[in-house]
Amino acid sequence: MNFNSLIDLELTQYSGQTSQSPWKFDNGSNSFNNVIIVDNIPVLLKLSQNNVNSMNLDYEIPTAIDESIIDKDKLESKIKSEVNRIYDLDYDLDKFYNYLKEDEKLAPSAEFCKGLRLFIATDPFESIIASISSSNNSIARWTKTIDKIKKIWGDEYIFPSGRYYKFPPSEVLMEAYENNLEEYEADNRQMEIECYSNNLKSCGLGYRVPYVKQASEIFTLEIDLNDFYHMSYDEAYNEIIKIKGVGPKVADCILLYGFNFREAFPSDVWIKRIVSYLYFDNDQSIPVKKIREFGMEEFGDYAGYVQLYLFHYARKSGLMDRLSKK
Repeated sequence: MNFNSLIDLELTQYSGQTSQSPWKFDNGSNSFNNVIIVDNIPVLLKLSQNNVNSMNLDYEIPTAIDESIIDKDKLESKIKSEVNRIYDLDYDLDKFYNYLKEDEKLAPSAEFCKGLRLFIATDPFESIIASISSSNNSIARWTKTIDKIKKIWGDEYIFPSGRYYKFPPSEVLMEAYENNLEEYEADNRQMEIECYSNNLKSCGLGYRVPYVKQASEIFTLEIDLNDFYHMSYDEAYNEIIKIKGVGPKVADCILLYGFNFREAFPSDVWIKRIVSYLYFDNDQSIPVKKIREFGMEEFGDYAGYVQLYLFHYARKSGLMDRLSKK
């Protein structure tokens, strides 16, 4: 399958969006691979590209499934629809670039980030845990945490291309041990405590462990994630912010990358530095809350994409390094 849309697949994968960790890169097929579930069938997506104007998709199903019982046309139609959704391929980037070029402060990011798209969650619960994990954390560390969680508690599938894991549902993570002491006691102290590593603390969550546990419990026992797709931005924000460990920035990350609320403008100290430098004569006394309000009001429906482009531009152009020294 081919997708004739402007997208820089590698740039999008490694842009640090907290929808999920980057998909596994397969050197043999030169593709980014990840498993999704389509009509209860595990499907390994294998995405590759030769230029930013198109993207190629191959897919596999597990070796244990008899392909003759599958309606291939129906399956491929749903796969294509899901890839369109995950990579936001229906979003008009050319229109967005025209918008950026109307503002001299934003214009440099258009060419610098060409082809960068939102990377929407394959599983919104994964985005919630990834966003909580990312708080006060580096991209490298939180993505490693998410991959560890998948390997310990996620369902495993074997495809012709190898072994892959899905992120576990909330009801599974709700039952996870918090640390090696809890795991050690549950196993009646059969081994040395240092031998126990199938627990949340061992995944690198640190102080976020109780936040992940509570979120898992809430989305198992109290809140249906599907309800968020039928909420307004304000309704969804007011709901998600109630979760312990979820502040305004994490809430906006969840809503933008997990549910595609493009009016969200995730704001932290880095976005504050960037926006203050560009729009407020580098006045760093402006609080993050005001920067978030400015971003949402100034950029409107473009806010999420503007934040994504500004952050990547500042991170990779050297602007962020310069601002951190001031």
